[in-house]
Amino acid sequence: MAGPSLIGIDVGTTALKAILIDVRGTRLDAFTRPYPISRPAPGMAEQDPADWMDSVLAALTQFANRNDLSGLAGIGICSQVNTHVFVDDAGAALRPAIVWQDTRTAADAAGLDAQVTPEQKLAWFGGPMPIDASHALSRMAHVRRTAPEVYTRTRHVLLPKDFVVQQLTGAVGSDPISAVGLVNGAGYIGPLLDLVPGAAERLPLLFGFSHVAGRVKPGLPCAGVPVVVGAMDAWGGMFGVGVVRDGDAMYQSGTSEIPGVISSQVVPTPGVILFPPYEGLVMHAAPTQTGGAALGWLSTVLGKSPAELSGLAGSIGASDAVPLFLPHLQGERAPLWDSASRGVFARLDPRAGPAEMARSVMEGVAFSVCLAFEALEKSAGQSIGVANIGGGGARSDAWCQIRADALGMTLKRTAAPESAAIGAAILAGLGSGTLSSLTQAADQLVQFDRTFEPDLAQAGYYDDKFGKYRALYAALKAFNASY
Repeated sequence: MAGPSLIGIDVGTTALKAILIDVRGTRLDAFTRPYPISRPAPGMAEQDPADWMDSVLAALTQFANRNDLSGLAGIGICSQVNTHVFVDDAGAALRPAIVWQDTRTAADAAGLDAQVTPEQKLAWFGGPMPIDASHALSRMAHVRRTAPEVYTRTRHVLLPKDFVVQQLTGAVGSDPISAVGLVNGAGYIGPLLDLVPGAAERLPLLFGFSHVAGRVKPGLPCAGVPVVVGAMDAWGGMFGVGVVRDGDAMYQSGTSEIPGVISSQVVPTPGVILFPPYEGLVMHAAPTQTGGAALGWLSTVLGKSPAELSGLAGSIGASDAVPLFLPHLQGERAPLWDSASRGVFARLDPRAGPAEMARSVMEGVAFSVCLAFEALEKSAGQSIGVANIGGGGARSDAWCQIRADALGMTLKRTAAPESAAIGAAILAGLGSGTLSSLTQAADQLVQFDRTFEPDLAQAGYYDDKFGKYRALYAALKAFNASY
């Protein structure tokens, strides 16, 4: 008989990542499979939910074929959020999922946001959080307006993790943290949901992260194994990088960048997402729109892999030959929440080759996170000097050093790149009773491989360039809004 083991799955934006670990954190197996995002028109971003399920089943099949899973105690699932699947009574998707990057619903969002007063936002959300194009109500309002026949047939509007849990177990549910902008400490906000007719009855019941939603159906790999409700990628990744105590800060780097801090102190700050308290933890987050996706875009343009671009960026130092990059390829989220902004290289000259362009993209993404952490420090009422960093975008040593230098912050990098999947496995361990507490689980399972200290000699370069980054965005704001 094998010892107790856990599976964590992260339904990411560009790929599914899954990991099989034992209760000491030993990595037993791992699985990664990319899937596409369809962009049929400007501002649109869609995925086929079948791609997620095909990948989940392939991961479970691989683990079952290559390992003794007789001790498998549970399966946890985390996912991208503000990606929405409209399903019918049988749980079948009625249309492609609307990905969080999709901005087609900006007009619907603006109409809804105009109906909510600053006082209501403070009472409901704890701060001035906007209703933007990725908000669930914006998506429902849009589908109701443009495809009423689909909206009529919709039984539930689910997040990717909740869709996967439903497909695996038949159970429908979600958690109060992943219901971004829909809940407060008492649950769904009724007056808010009333802004979109029929919204309330299409949202799933809410449970805790580690609540066992159900067991894998007969005939599927890992049949009979408990599956927990799981969490959004930001919270799963937060646990997966070992951020579980008041004052801890995180920096998750994937398709987008997700900086955050746990703080019981709350200073309402524009641009920051303040989550409802969960088991005594209050997370302030400021997710950007583009992180690793920007380097992926440049990789396609230059015909070089992200690893090659990282090597090129690390081969040169900071200099005025490196252009200034605004990474708003699909608008920007926190703390600007500007869906009209677009990317740009500024101050190009003949010295800018592939190395300079790669470094420019890395610096630009780092500056977007500088803005985010500025807002987070205000929101949390504390100075942040150290953050735990994880995710696929943190695998580049060169990029991690650029981030540390730009932020003036120490970054501790996790050994495992699949931070959200590790967090999902932790939740599976808690739900199955295999792990006793969140702090014990994080201390036991999360390991670090390197610490990046800021180079104080570079502070002047980054301070000056960050100021120009702000100025570039401000100078282009009206132009982008009118384009």
